Amino acid sequence: MAALMVQGCGSDVGKSVLVAGLCRLFANRGLTVRPFKPQNMSNNAAVTADGGEIGRAQALQAIACRTPPTVDMNPVLLKPQSDVGAQLVVRGQMAGTWKARGYQERKAALLDTVLESFRTLEAQSDLVIVEGAGSPAEINLRAGDIANMGFAISADVPVVLVGDIDRGHVIAALVGAHAVLDDADRSMVRGFLINKFRGDPSLFQDGRTEIVRRTGWTDLGMAPWLAAARRLPAEDAVVLDRAAADDGRRVRIVVPMLSRIANFDEFDALRSEPDVAFAFVPPGTPLPGDADLVILPGTKATLADLAFFRAQGWDIDLMAHVRRGGRVLGVCGGYQMLGRRVSDPDGVEGAPDAVEGLGLLDVETVMTGDKTLRPVTGRLAGGARFAGYEMHVGRTTGGEQPMLTFDDGVSDGAVSADGRVRGAYVHGLFDQGEARAALLAELGAVSNGVDQDLRIDQALDEIAAVLEQAFDIPALAALAGLEIAS
Repeated sequence: MAALMVQGCGSDVGKSVLVAGLCRLFANRGLTVRPFKPQNMSNNAAVTADGGEIGRAQALQAIACRTPPTVDMNPVLLKPQSDVGAQLVVRGQMAGTWKARGYQERKAALLDTVLESFRTLEAQSDLVIVEGAGSPAEINLRAGDIANMGFAISADVPVVLVGDIDRGHVIAALVGAHAVLDDADRSMVRGFLINKFRGDPSLFQDGRTEIVRRTGWTDLGMAPWLAAARRLPAEDAVVLDRAAADDGRRVRIVVPMLSRIANFDEFDALRSEPDVAFAFVPPGTPLPGDADLVILPGTKATLADLAFFRAQGWDIDLMAHVRRGGRVLGVCGGYQMLGRRVSDPDGVEGAPDAVEGLGLLDVETVMTGDKTLRPVTGRLAGGARFAGYEMHVGRTTGGEQPMLTFDDGVSDGAVSADGRVRGAYVHGLFDQGEARAALLAELGAVSNGVDQDLRIDQALDEIAAVLEQAFDIPALAALAGLEIAS
């Protein structure tokens, strides 16, 4: 079967978006396409129908292919828990916590798992589009590599290298990568793409010619700045500084930027609301006194981020917000923080510990080694339907009034006696238009009612249409081993 790997000159050069756009482009041409990323590192993850978790970008790419996400699309996922360690997820399931140095020394042992998942996807499809991680030019990490050239050589998949011109020095980035790669790795690169160009593309034609002259790689095209990419769920934390305009909008919603914030893309739908001014509050900044709703988001490390929350003084700000009549919503780890107590007797998140929670909900949480991973549907307490997913460790008990009820009759979450503080484990509550409209109505805002999956689907089609014109699609297909019409 056919396959092509998209690697980059660094992180955040747009690999994930380009792979998603190419997946939709080839799917629109009638091919059965599958996305694949051997190794990802992100705290933004998605739950698969087969009961596992993968990187959010690969779930988006599966949507682009019009196929359900599976654990084979991202067989190795690292979820950072500290500056030097991460939870390791293999084929969708937790496989322990690894220190960075230990993982670098042992990651080669995961290559067989990676190749097995890749072969599974190959057998299902006409084309597999593979996304690399970081940059292959990080040759200090080359030994035992499974994310870039180590995979490409083992699976014999040709590589296209992406340079980000918006950063500047794109000629140096591509030519520099050519210079530092060894002969075997360099031979896997069959061409290059330029991404995020603004302005008149003819102005960079000489630059592209120079890259070809110095590398011998084929120029496969240059993509303009893709405005529609802003409507896609982001996986990298570099987007956290984006804020909605506050031009007289009816309500203000803020999310404190926890040190291990997870799945922050679930708030994307709020950015599109005409009545909502939405912002993440960075560390060192007080929670604004005029906020209508403060959302405590999910986190990869609840106890550590509860300490971080208090270190910022946000606990004092939150109590003042509640005294003023403001509303609070806790999602997953944020829900755990809102309770009376959080205990980790077995050291699931680190050293065994137990701490007092924020005390705004009458619940207690005990961390457990097992992880809940499942898509869920149901209704909010007011009757509005929602669709989302659970992804958490820990069991929470207490609370007389649940926030929501699943379709199987099981309830989740808790609501304070005055109804102003609530929390639940479910991620994605704002994605479905009906649920979002109900939650915003309580704040006095009128929702546009658009389902987030529709916005994403439209954005993918827009990106695919741009890439059709920007890239040499028949040449890319030929590199992958396919012959298609121009």
